[in-house]
Amino acid sequence: MDIETIQTDYESTTIVIAKWMQKVLSEVGVPAQWITYVKLIVLLAIVVLTVYVLQFVVRRILTFIFLRVEKITKLSFFGYTINHKLPHYLALVIPYSFVRGAIPIVFYDFKGLVSPLIKLTDIYLVFMVIWTIMALVRSFGDVLQEKPAFKNKPMQSYFQVIQIIMFIFGAVIIYSILTGRSATAFFAAMGAASAVLMLMFKDSIMGFVGSIQISTNNMVQIGDWITMNKYGADGTIEEINLTTVKVRNFDKTITTIPTYALISDSFQNWRGMQESGGRRFRRSLNVKYDSIRPLTEEELENYKKIKFLSPYINDRQKSIAALNNELGADVVLGKHFITNCELFMQYGIAYLKAHPCINNDLTLLVRQLATTTQGVPIEIYTFTNTTVWAEYETIIAEIMSHFISVITDFDLVIYEESAGTDSYNIYIKENRAIDRPSRN
Repeated sequence: MDIETIQTDYESTTIVIAKWMQKVLSEVGVPAQWITYVKLIVLLAIVVLTVYVLQFVVRRILTFIFLRVEKITKLSFFGYTINHKLPHYLALVIPYSFVRGAIPIVFYDFKGLVSPLIKLTDIYLVFMVIWTIMALVRSFGDVLQEKPAFKNKPMQSYFQVIQIIMFIFGAVIIYSILTGRSATAFFAAMGAASAVLMLMFKDSIMGFVGSIQISTNNMVQIGDWITMNKYGADGTIEEINLTTVKVRNFDKTITTIPTYALISDSFQNWRGMQESGGRRFRRSLNVKYDSIRPLTEEELENYKKIKFLSPYINDRQKSIAALNNELGADVVLGKHFITNCELFMQYGIAYLKAHPCINNDLTLLVRQLATTTQGVPIEIYTFTNTTVWAEYETIIAEIMSHFISVITDFDLVIYEESAGTDSYNIYIKENRAIDRPSRN
C-alpha cells in the first residue's frame, strides 16, 4: 500500500466522520446554522479528553517502568529522569500523533485553519524533542555530580550552553516549518544579523568563557566561601550558571555576581583555609611604653613558679650572665636583662602551644610590631584547629580574654583611649606595691 492510497483512505475516513457527526447533530435537533460550531466544540472536547487520558496513562506506565528498572539495575540515572520529567515528555508523543491526525477531522468545516494548526503541532513537537533531550542531559549530569571529580563543578553552566544550542537548532527547524524554506536560508539571514546577536548574547558568551576558565583553573566550586566586597558578597556559593554566580551571605541574603566578574575582578576564596583544618586569627594588645621594664631577680624567681616560663627563664639567665660577664661589671646601661614584656610574650607562646583548640602544625607567633602613638603592639598570630565560624569566635574570645586578664600579672598596662568620663586612681609610682598573687 503506497502513501497516496493511505492519504486517500484517511481523507475518506475524515469525510465519513464529518458527515456522520452532522447527521447525528441534525437528528438530536440542533439547528442547521449551529451544527458546524456545535460539531467543532464536541470534537474539540473529545480530542482534549482523549489527549489528557492518553498522556496520563502513558506517563504512569513509563514512570512505573523507570522505577522498576531503577530498582532492578540499581542505576540512579532512571530515578533522575523521573525527577526531570522525562516520562512526562515521552508521554506527549502519542497525544501529539493523535492531535495531528485529528486536526483535519475537527476542522473539516474550517479548512483554512488545518494547515496553520498542523504547523503549530509540528512546532510543538520541536519543543518536545528539546525538552526530552534536556531531561536526558540533566539526568546524566546528576549522575556525574555523584562522582567526586564532578561534585562541585559548575555543571549548570554547561547545561545552559547545551540548552542554548538546542534552541538554536530548534529555531532553525521552526523557521523551516513556518516558511517551507531550507535551513540554509535561515543561516544566510542570520549572517546579516550576527553583530546584533553577538550584542544580545554578550553576557551569555562572556559567562560561558568565564565558566570554562573557572572550571579549568578550579578557581571556585559550589560550596566555597568567598568574599567579594565590590558586590557585597560574603558567603557560600550555591549555584554557578551561565550568566551569574549565586552567593548566600551569612546574613541569609542572596547576592548574584556576573560569572565573568570572577575572572575580571579580584575576590577572596576561603577554601584553602577550610581545607587546611585551621583558621587564622591575629589580634593585638597595645602596651603602654612606661609599663615595660626590666625584671628583678626576685621577680624572676617568682615567675619560675609558672611551669610555662621556668625553662625559658633559666636558659635566658644563663645566656644573659655570659653576655654581661663579657661586658664587665662596671657597665650599667649596656647590660642585658629580661623585661616583663618579653616574658609576657613567651608566656603567650607557651599558653597557645598548650591550648587544645590551637593548631600547632601551622604558624604560631606572639610578636612585637612597630611602635605607634598608642604604645607597643603585641600581636597574637596563630590558627585555630576548627573552621566553624561560631566555634572560631568562641575560641578567640576565650584566648584574648585570658591574655587581657593576665597581662597585669606581668606589670604591663594596656593602652586605652579615655572616654572623657573615666576616673583615675592617682598613685606614686615609687610606692607601688609589687606584691602579686602567687602562681602555681
